[in-house]
Amino acid sequence: MTTKDTIDAPETSSAARARLVARLRESRERLIEIARTLVRAPSGNPPGDTRAVAEAAAGILSADGIEVELAPSQPPIVNLIARVRAHRPGRRLVYNGHLDTYPIGDPARWSVDPLAGILKGARLYGRGAVDMKGGIAASMLAALLLAEMRNDWAGEVIVTLAGDEETMGTHGTQFLLERFPEAHGDAMITGDAGSPDVIRFGEKGMIWVDLTAEGKAAHGAHVHLGVNAIERLMTALADVFRLRGLPVALPAEVARAIETAAPVSEKISGKGESDTLRSLTVNCGVFHGGTLRNIMPAEATATLDLRLPAGVTIRDIEERLARILAHHDGVHFRIGRRFEPLWSDPQHEIVVHLQRAGREVLGRTPVTNYRVGGSDARLYRERKVPAYVCGLTPHNMGAPDEYVDVDELYAVAYMHTLAGFDYLTRPSVARE
Repeated sequence: MTTKDTIDAPETSSAARARLVARLRESRERLIEIARTLVRAPSGNPPGDTRAVAEAAAGILSADGIEVELAPSQPPIVNLIARVRAHRPGRRLVYNGHLDTYPIGDPARWSVDPLAGILKGARLYGRGAVDMKGGIAASMLAALLLAEMRNDWAGEVIVTLAGDEETMGTHGTQFLLERFPEAHGDAMITGDAGSPDVIRFGEKGMIWVDLTAEGKAAHGAHVHLGVNAIERLMTALADVFRLRGLPVALPAEVARAIETAAPVSEKISGKGESDTLRSLTVNCGVFHGGTLRNIMPAEATATLDLRLPAGVTIRDIEERLARILAHHDGVHFRIGRRFEPLWSDPQHEIVVHLQRAGREVLGRTPVTNYRVGGSDARLYRERKVPAYVCGLTPHNMGAPDEYVDVDELYAVAYMHTLAGFDYLTRPSVARE
């Protein structure tokens, strides 16, 4: 199947688009400086203090009549929402991003100051450069340039910058969506970590499980007098791990996208990504039990992270967990955070526009694929807003010397800006 625009833009829009491309080319240094400014404002989570970076973003966006509002939720989390109104009614496009980052860790392990926004050659270094202050900078530049040209498109551009994503977005994007009607839109683009070569249209679901096994303490030499809680827990875990082999009936559009994208996507995200996208995965991240090697433990605990592919529901997995663990004496489980696997139309108009812009700036057409990890895009999809991830390749994400390639940063900004302009100036896109 191929896609193409079947409604030509008016000549005035074509001329305006050319002016916008020229303005983008002139704004390369501006883009880099926006990203550096954001990196220099610490916002590690924990503790999740995003006041400084939200204020920095507000200072950058407060131009050309853009309406900007800081939106504190749970202290010290501060969110931001900005609004650009055209002079004609139309659709509303949202650019979403998160202000919080992973912690810096040990600064001695970095070769540069993690909060200096160091530019070395073609790389911009700093905590959050990839995840996701570079992506935010791309969206902010898009909003700024579209604000300059609001006479040439219709509708609204919204920027939602969340102070809480690394801990699942409750006090960030979810807070904004619940409190600000304008945070909703007809479509959403986010520059979360990924690649401009792979537009992500959906993501796996998630269930966090806490397991507890009870036993009976006894001396290690007198095993006949006790019950080892660790052994009980290990046996239960072995049965839970068998869920990895659960047959999955992927929706046809998702299966097709994963297969088609594999040659491109796996070069970026690693060999085996396609199998991970098709499968239910189980990871035991934490295991505790016992006090001394010669004492049988009375209690043991483990935490699990299950990721659900498209076609599998939370209810199904919870019921399977209950049946599995009912056969294990002394083992109890509790479900914590959870969300369903969700996806938007992989051939949506926004995808068409992102791919067109990608061809122009990259010289190749981006593919579409599912996403193994979670993002705030799911919060839009839960509200029936088509949402797509177009971000930066995660070089050392969460590790020392995190960096972005500045050419790729420009490419993402180009794709966000031109896809936004095309979406807000063209009433529809047909496919053949």
